Amino acid sequence: MADVDLVAAPGRVTALIGPNGSGKTTLLLVLAGLLTPDAGTVSVAGFDPVTQTYQARSRTGWMPDVFGTWDSLTAREVLTTVAAAYRIPAGDGERRAAELLDLVHLSELADQPAHVLSRGQKQRLGLARALVHDPEVLLLDEPASGLDPRSRVDLRVLVRRLAAAGKTVLVSSHVLTELDEMADDAVFISRGRTVAAETIESAGETRQWRISALDRDVLVAHLDQAGVTYVVEPDDGAGVLVPLSDETEASALLGDAVRAGVDVVSLAPAGGVLEQKYLALEEERR
Repeated sequence: MADVDLVAAPGRVTALIGPNGSGKTTLLLVLAGLLTPDAGTVSVAGFDPVTQTYQARSRTGWMPDVFGTWDSLTAREVLTTVAAAYRIPAGDGERRAAELLDLVHLSELADQPAHVLSRGQKQRLGLARALVHDPEVLLLDEPASGLDPRSRVDLRVLVRRLAAAGKTVLVSSHVLTELDEMADDAVFISRGRTVAAETIESAGETRQWRISALDRDVLVAHLDQAGVTYVVEPDDGAGVLVPLSDETEASALLGDAVRAGVDVVSLAPAGGVLEQKYLALEEERR
């Protein structure tokens, strides 16, 4: 990393977005206190993870992209062992483990060794492990990797619930459509530096919508006459891209086109808010 500037606020979910090799995991490891930065300052829940290691780590939940533990331990033992490491009394650790196993739908596998769990089940156990000590800050690296559709929805709901409870959640994922529904803020990094940072709301102020018609020439003629800005997609024989600010503007465009006699087939966002913002950044094409 060379020049990363990031602020993740309490009560909000911040998405960390960038291509492979951009420094996302390195940054999360620094925040988790597992790597020492060469320069700059880091503060997690008000503590420096380098000089105030215990204070920072005791307030941080870390979920790596690959679950790692002693394979011979059962799912329950994984959680009670972590609870003991955080100096949680044994009885409280047992209760917390049972509560979290139920939360991530692994109660039936509580006494199975970790090595028999599927990739998705290990991801869910990894999330439970990160929550054992009820941290103020949650660092999630590709948390949805390997999860089935139902588990992805459960993850999204849980993350939003944690943020609503006042926790700071920083999540890295390549699945931008999921982050659209999960995050409040987004930080884009490339080659170890921050290239953009904004709220999801502001990122979606103007986005591309795809409008398709039975006859694109008729559609284009109408847009020209109406003075609407558009981009013709070479690989789409029926549609064009139109920048619109919101659904109200989209509805007005659709109504005008239909009244003008254009046989409109569809009108929908051309992609998620974060996907469009990411693709609009020319950083990775340089």
